[in-house]
Amino acid sequence: MAEFVLVSGAWLGSWAWDEVVPELRAAGHGAHPLTLSGVAEKRGVPTGQQTHVADIVGEVERLDLRDVVLVGHSYSGIPVGQAAERIGDRLAHVVFVDSNVPTDGESFVSGWADGREATEIAENGGFWAVPPAADFAGQGLTDEQIAHFVDRATPHPGASLIEPAQLSRPLGELPTTYIKCLLDWPQPSEDVVELLKSERWGLVEMDTGHWPMLSQPQELARILREAVA
Repeated sequence: MAEFVLVSGAWLGSWAWDEVVPELRAAGHGAHPLTLSGVAEKRGVPTGQQTHVADIVGEVERLDLRDVVLVGHSYSGIPVGQAAERIGDRLAHVVFVDSNVPTDGESFVSGWADGREATEIAENGGFWAVPPAADFAGQGLTDEQIAHFVDRATPHPGASLIEPAQLSRPLGELPTTYIKCLLDWPQPSEDVVELLKSERWGLVEMDTGHWPMLSQPQELARILREAVA
């Protein structure tokens, strides 16, 4: 039995995993969806990227979890990748779900070439605003799912996107599955392609958009189970 700690990306809380959690628990695994500081029910809590790393490590230690599978979606791949090396022998596996991955000394916004999003954060009081519903078209979501997303999402704290990652060992050393969602973009980013050269990393593709926990929760749960089989 594995203990899955599920961390969703920007704008989302633990609710995003509502349809994945029962699938994992029905198979005998532990499933622990986590809301990061500053979003959803934790909105208003002062936070940065290292706060999010501490959120994840703290949850593992608070619940005294072993055989931990850290699952990071989108932005949260950056704090999850850092937390993975900090929980030591509690870690069994890492799963990145169509996510960014941390690079020591670089931030989430380091890859934003035109700086547009950084300007938007500054103009929105230090938060990354929830995109309009039209921006979710073509991602395998129904109109109802998009409406649910936009209704429950909260602005994401910009400090967590600007703060640099801190890694003490190569990310390629961690036992990892990377899930690429093909409707979002057909190829992994260059840094992920490089990491996939490691014998400890594996790639799984999903024919859906960037939010598979909403668009294909049963299939995502199946892949998570198989990652630790």
